[in-house]
Amino acid sequence: MSTILNGRWFAIKQEMGGHSFPEAIYENQKLIIDNGDYTVIAESVDKGIIKYTDNKMDIYSQEGANEGKHFTAIWKYENEELTICYNLAGDNYPENFETKGHPLFFLSVFKKEIK
Repeated sequence: MSTILNGRWFAIKQEMGGHSFPEAIYENQKLIIDNGDYTVIAESVDKGIIKYTDNKMDIYSQEGANEGKHFTAIWKYENEELTICYNLAGDNYPENFETKGHPLFFLSVFKKEIK
């Protein structure tokens, strides 16, 4: 597992189904990854397990609004940004980082919090 993903991340861009969200929606959201455990702090707190290999992720929510759900995603880390494209249906992995035409594809771009 890549330790590059470990840390506290804050959202800098989000879109779903080809529509960008205004910054006010995500400006206080955080993603914390710690060796396979994750915490999302948004409107509520969601916790679970994240498994990732190559450029694919499997996200298993164990606590919070999405408890019991499995999401699939692809990810990339470039230019100090972590980009994750989630398929909220969890039935297959997105083929690219395009959400247009895919109402259940959610894209989030994060920057690592520097202490």
